[in-house]
Amino acid sequence: MVKRYELSKRQWQRIAELVPGKAGDPGRTGADNRLFVNGVLWVLRSGAHWYDLPERYGKWKTAHKRFTRWAKAGVWESIFAALTSDPDNEYLMLDNTLVRAHQQAATGKGEAKIRLWGVPEVD
Repeated sequence: MVKRYELSKRQWQRIAELVPGKAGDPGRTGADNRLFVNGVLWVLRSGAHWYDLPERYGKWKTAHKRFTRWAKAGVWESIFAALTSDPDNEYLMLDNTLVRAHQQAATGKGEAKIRLWGVPEVD
């Protein structure tokens, strides 16, 4: 069973070759790329701060630095393109529960404009 916010085995297999730090890639080899990706997904889906990243995913500062490097290199774009191309994909969704607005955004700017019945509008 897959934990909340984590990739299934099939999803990981789709993107495993897209992530840097595999054995055989130039530079440093990532200790556990899947664990790192799952940690990033935990932060993004939970809405928590990076410093609240659970210890099982590693040090939060290291994960954040690596996340930023991958973002600058375009790695995340290729990963999400691969995952969203799957017609059976049930993981990547965006709906209004993920979009948050500040509490004061509900009232709008300025004072309320109430039109009284029977009173002509002023231009």
